[in-house]
Amino acid sequence: MSYIIEGATGPWELVIGLEVHAQIVSNAKLFSGASAEYGAEPNSQVSFIDAGFPGMLPVINRACVAQAVRTGLGLQAEINLVSRFDRKNYFYADLPQGYQISQFAHPIVGKGVVEILLESGETRHIGVTRLHLEQDAGKSLHDQDPALSFIDLNRAGVALMEIVSEPDMRTPEEAGAYLRKLRTIMRYLGTCDGNMEEGSMRADVNVSVRKAGEEFRTRCEIKNVNSVRFVMHAIEAEAQRQVAVWESGQVVRQETRLYDPARGETRSMRSKEDAHDYRYFPDPDLLPLVIDQAWVDGLFAALPELPDAKKARFMSAYGLPSYDAGVLVMEQATADFYEAVAQGRDGKIAANWMLGDFFAGLNRMGRSIADSPVSAEGLGGLLDLLADATINGRIAKEVMEAMMETGESAGAIVEAKGLRQVTDTGAIDAAVDSVLAANPDKLAEYKAGKEKLFGFFVGQVMKAMAGKGNPALVNDAIRKKL
Repeated sequence: MSYIIEGATGPWELVIGLEVHAQIVSNAKLFSGASAEYGAEPNSQVSFIDAGFPGMLPVINRACVAQAVRTGLGLQAEINLVSRFDRKNYFYADLPQGYQISQFAHPIVGKGVVEILLESGETRHIGVTRLHLEQDAGKSLHDQDPALSFIDLNRAGVALMEIVSEPDMRTPEEAGAYLRKLRTIMRYLGTCDGNMEEGSMRADVNVSVRKAGEEFRTRCEIKNVNSVRFVMHAIEAEAQRQVAVWESGQVVRQETRLYDPARGETRSMRSKEDAHDYRYFPDPDLLPLVIDQAWVDGLFAALPELPDAKKARFMSAYGLPSYDAGVLVMEQATADFYEAVAQGRDGKIAANWMLGDFFAGLNRMGRSIADSPVSAEGLGGLLDLLADATINGRIAKEVMEAMMETGESAGAIVEAKGLRQVTDTGAIDAAVDSVLAANPDKLAEYKAGKEKLFGFFVGQVMKAMAGKGNPALVNDAIRKKL
């Protein structure tokens, strides 16, 4: 898919790379035993290490290392058996140590790849440059008092995975699909909950524009974007800005910018620091991190079925097209729900109902799979009534709506409302006779060659039978009478 900005000097192409900060699911922080749980009272989860007390020594959290390795394996990436922690020095009020412990030069995970599926059905592969472990900083609070600012150090020292992509994306849609796929993989693995509203996953977005065939031009980084939709909007806004700058004869400066969703624009935050500005050096309190291949192999053997593998299985086992299977595996809960519905039934019909009326009903009610009024067993029961011809497709839609509203089973609703399909050919013949008698003009037009009126008669007979006629038998009866 091409995404081109048509400027005054001709077309411009986008170049996009993402740096995603993903908070590791862990009971404790990266170098201390303090809790990493979200939502606690400010400064209630802070150890001496997190607070930067002198003389405190960090101790690596083995569980966090395992989570990083598992994520790397899920990204089909190289696992580096030897990695190293450096100090990234900079001053900030909510960084009490005055430096961040990170793995800038020697990450635990190397190159990998993420496969994304676009709405057009096209599949693309986005390269992953590296995944490294690092600490989060605390949080400055500027809106609690008119004259004072406060610091909450609960997040200080929480383990993050920074996942850096190659500049392989060319459209906002690709960036959105990459971010969603990354979140899906980590949720399947249980390594990050992907909750962008709570800040456990956020993206720094690198954007540049260029003419076809050119080398990369100067990029700008949009910092800490916390939703997929905002990432896509920020890319569009920043690309438009850069095209305007270049075409006015000026030069785009490398800098860090912020996205303002209210105004739909990016604003300069600071000029971009280079690596030497941080004066990186190996952390003297931490030995190089050395892991064993056998341990990595054990983690690999214990990985769950991941989205790409599940999608391939859904396509082969249930006969689903690529796009449908891709949507169903996007969330683990949705995939599990689908498999429960499809078990022992027609997988394609089950997918059609889930992606159609079932999801439409949930959206209408503002609900999700987790709090759906219709269980997988309930939806399966509806499909069983369709399969054994107890009800027809039109009635099934009516029953589905009633199930969404009441939570009752399909069978109970069909019996209570008398919705069983009519297969009595005598009753169907009588309805057809009645409709033909009531529409002599349409009958004459049909016999004169206006064959499109066949559908009209079908509709009238089904209406006369309150939608309960068996469609195949109704069609047969009308065809015989005509």
